[in-house]
Amino acid sequence: MELSPEAQRLAVIVVAVVALWVTEALPLAVTALLGAVACVLAGVAPAREVFRPFADPLIFLFIGSFLLAEAIRLHGLDRRLAFSVLSVPWVGERPRRILAAVATVTVLISAFISNTCTAAMMLAIVTGILSAVEDASRSDRRPAAEFATGLFLCVAFAASIGGLATPIGTPPNLIGLGFIRNELGVDVSFLGWCGIGVPVVIVMTALAVAVLSWMFPAGVDRLEGVGQFVVEERQRLGGWTTGQRSVAWAFAVTVALWVLPGAALVVLGPGHPACTWLKERMPEGVAALVGAILLFLLPGGARDGRRGPALSWNEARIDWLYGGGMALGELCFSTGLAKGVGGSITGWIPAGPWAGTVLVAVAAVVAVVTSEFTSNTASANMVVPVVIVLGQATGGDPVVAALAATMAASLGFMMPVSTPCNALVYGSGRIPLRAMMASGAVLDVAGTIVISMALLMVLWSGIAF
Repeated sequence: MELSPEAQRLAVIVVAVVALWVTEALPLAVTALLGAVACVLAGVAPAREVFRPFADPLIFLFIGSFLLAEAIRLHGLDRRLAFSVLSVPWVGERPRRILAAVATVTVLISAFISNTCTAAMMLAIVTGILSAVEDASRSDRRPAAEFATGLFLCVAFAASIGGLATPIGTPPNLIGLGFIRNELGVDVSFLGWCGIGVPVVIVMTALAVAVLSWMFPAGVDRLEGVGQFVVEERQRLGGWTTGQRSVAWAFAVTVALWVLPGAALVVLGPGHPACTWLKERMPEGVAALVGAILLFLLPGGARDGRRGPALSWNEARIDWLYGGGMALGELCFSTGLAKGVGGSITGWIPAGPWAGTVLVAVAAVVAVVTSEFTSNTASANMVVPVVIVLGQATGGDPVVAALAATMAASLGFMMPVSTPCNALVYGSGRIPLRAMMASGAVLDVAGTIVISMALLMVLWSGIAF
């Protein structure tokens, strides 16, 4: 298929943008904006068309969610949750239970907060745990050094896994959902995504804990000093502050508004006027903005010697990475670039009744491999549009295949450059590269299988979004 001049110019821009994303020569968001500007300057499309995705409702879902996550981090609600789980009597000082508790906390937080911020926070907590263990343990009962490696890797892997639980958990989720809605006309709801993502996260978390426990055993039955460390840290947190209560209320309201349309649909039925009203008037982006606006209205208590709202505008930061990525993706469709690339590899997918099954597996594998060498955001931007075209050309289900590629783009456990979570943990100096590559390879394979099977179950059951 011969590409139009616009598609050829866009191909050059996309290659340049991906190269900048991979090398991180510029901040990812700056690169995305640069790509959009380059498309206008190169005549790929008019400015109005190029910048239209920046006003997409999913962008406002991201903005609202990001502001809530930032408030949770600023007021220390994430640390409060972490130490609350670690203090559960069942956890105690047993190495495997501590590993499982760290994984659980990391997954829960990263489902709603930036994976990178979650990994950074949990890395500090895990470092404190290991320091307490090293101070308290007798010389002949110290845990094996491998356990520290496993605990650090647990933070990195669980932070990436947890992002799959909700649509707002990680950038590729919103990017993939944007392509699915804009190019296929299918709106995957918050609950619809969670119905797939949460089971995948539960299975993947269990597998991660099992693999890391097996590959990096502690060599002791108890990690002395952990219990005392957790007690002391919880005491430092003190009671709930005014700001923490305000942020918790804002977050609770947002989650309730996200869940309410789906719950009303189940209870009242699809024809009820209330369900129609909620669907039209309270989409996920509006619900996120309602919660975010509450942060500027509810009291934040005394901070830095001043009283103010739970979140000030100076503390609010907005990342335009998603808009730039979605702009490039939409242009790939409008110029015919995605169709040209997809058409060139259509022959790889066998036609017939097995086309859909093969397409889902291929989408997951390609996304995982790509995410090892590029950021998960770049992987989603590159792979999802092509997968959609392949689904349309081969007779497979493009929605299910696109979801498989979207989720698999967040894996990439093998290399420090695969995700910021891996880079942060590797930068601690306590992770041998060989250990990350070996355990990451096992989880890459496991994750590909789990995601493929989850989406194939959706495909075979005939569930419609």
